[in-house]
Amino acid sequence: MVRCAVIGGWRKMVDCDWWLRGSGMYIHYQWSHLCCRHFDFLSDSDLLLCSMADVSSLVSEGQNSHIVVCTHCESRVLSPQSATLLKKSYPLPMPTQPKNQLSTLTEDLSEWWVVDDMFTFDNIGFSHSVGSTKYLVCADCERGPVGWHDNNTRKSYVALTRVKHA
Repeated sequence: MVRCAVIGGWRKMVDCDWWLRGSGMYIHYQWSHLCCRHFDFLSDSDLLLCSMADVSSLVSEGQNSHIVVCTHCESRVLSPQSATLLKKSYPLPMPTQPKNQLSTLTEDLSEWWVVDDMFTFDNIGFSHSVGSTKYLVCADCERGPVGWHDNNTRKSYVALTRVKHA
C-alpha cells in the first residue's frame, strides 16, 4: 500500500516523492503503476490509502526480471537477474531536504533490490561513509539517494520506488 499524506493543502505520495496541490487530481506514476483518484475534502490530518500494483511483475525466481534504470536520466543501474527482492522497512533520506533543517528528513521504504557485490551494478555512485552506511546515487546524474550500502555486510540495497524498471 502507498500512503498519501496531506500537509497544509499539499499532498505527498509518501512512497513516491510526489507533492500535489488541489483536489480532484489524477496521478499515474508510470514506474510504480500507482494510481490515485479524487482527493476531495481531505484535511491536514487525513491519510488516504491507495493501491499500488503488485511487484510480482518485476520479479522472476526471486530476482529482478527487468532492467533497473535511473528515474531521471534513464542510466542503467542493474541488469536483469542481478538482484534479489527483500521486503524490509528501512529509513532512506529524502532526495531533497529543506534549507535550515536541523535533522535529515527520511522516509521508511519497504521494498529493496539486494545486490550482494558492488561490482554487480552496471552504473552506480557511492557517497562517503555515514557511520557504517554509504548512500547510492545515479553515477551519471548524481541524483538520489536511490538506496544504501552496508559497510559491514558489504550488501547494497536499491529502493524499488526510487528507480524505474524497463
